[in-house]
Amino acid sequence: MIELVIEERCTQCNQCVAACPTNVFDAVPGRAPVIARKQDCQTCYMCELYCPHDALFVASNCHGDEAVDREQVLESGLLGQLRRDHGWGEHAGDPRYTNQHWYMGEVFRRAREKA
Repeated sequence: MIELVIEERCTQCNQCVAACPTNVFDAVPGRAPVIARKQDCQTCYMCELYCPHDALFVASNCHGDEAVDREQVLESGLLGQLRRDHGWGEHAGDPRYTNQHWYMGEVFRRAREKA
């Protein structure tokens, strides 16, 4: 479930807002998006994958809140790990990241357009 939006990393691009299939976020002009409907999060990690600045943290518990220490998350190196491991964004084509999940971006875009 989505747990954190790290405001100092966020550039207000709102890619997370657009990528979320269950409309969990609300865009806020001039500020980082807010988690407005956390209970609707399906723990799909799409927001994390689409965030180009690694400003989001989705915990693995999809059934409810998880106690998350913001400072521990910042220090852990977990921010952006999913994008790296999946060869997403700037990691696409990097031979260190062999999962080609990033190719699904176009499929997800077309699915959102049809929805």
